[in-house]
Amino acid sequence: MTRRPRRGAGAAAASAVALIALSGCSGSDAFTPGDEPGATITVFAAASLTESFEQLAAEFEAAHPGVEVALSFGGSATLASQILEGAPADVFAAADEATMQRVADADATAGEPQVFATNVLALAVPAGNPGGVTGLADLADDDLAIALCAPEVPCGAAAATVLDAAGITAAPDTLEQDVKAVLTRLVLGEADAGLVYRTDVVAAGDAVEQVEAEGTDAAVNAYPIAPVGRAESATAREFIAFVRSDAGQGVLADAGFGAP
Repeated sequence: MTRRPRRGAGAAAASAVALIALSGCSGSDAFTPGDEPGATITVFAAASLTESFEQLAAEFEAAHPGVEVALSFGGSATLASQILEGAPADVFAAADEATMQRVADADATAGEPQVFATNVLALAVPAGNPGGVTGLADLADDDLAIALCAPEVPCGAAAATVLDAAGITAAPDTLEQDVKAVLTRLVLGEADAGLVYRTDVVAAGDAVEQVEAEGTDAAVNAYPIAPVGRAESATAREFIAFVRSDAGQGVLADAGFGAP
């Protein structure tokens, strides 16, 4: 688990924005800055949420002086297993509902999971498209280096749905445990093509390109979030409320996520 460094005075502007944006929350989602001063909440989040949750955590910390959000990213299936084995997480944000349901079925959630974003896959290639990839059918080309997520993780399950719908049997050279590992293969030029989330293409900037390919939206991943384990903390619940607020949804939309 990686703990991010504390933010300094430069976060003051973000604090004001977050406070204003959250002032409209009501009921159990009420935003109460400083409710638990000095608290640390640990958030387990799918790898595809890395950039957006880093920003959300920074804004939340700025609006909660003395509160720290410790982020741990990885494949949703791996994170779920860690939670079920007793890892001290307060919040879990998964890349699909099936993985979250595993945690809920084990009575490891401390509240009802709520979908806060959606995502779809994209056919991605390294900058310049050196393999000359033109569509999903190229994922079956033995002459190309293909990177996909392993079938047991959400991005792999989504890839299987997309490829089955297109009638394509892929020939992957590597099966990765989370989508960021697939993206890294593309960025380093170790793969000619791969299926990653649309948000990962946005996050990678000029390092990768998206090849427009019919059928990549055949699987839509819904991202649920819930308090877990020891989380009866109001601060953990406020973080979830922030993710689902207009301000949080704006950050997610900018990253390429769809609405819940």
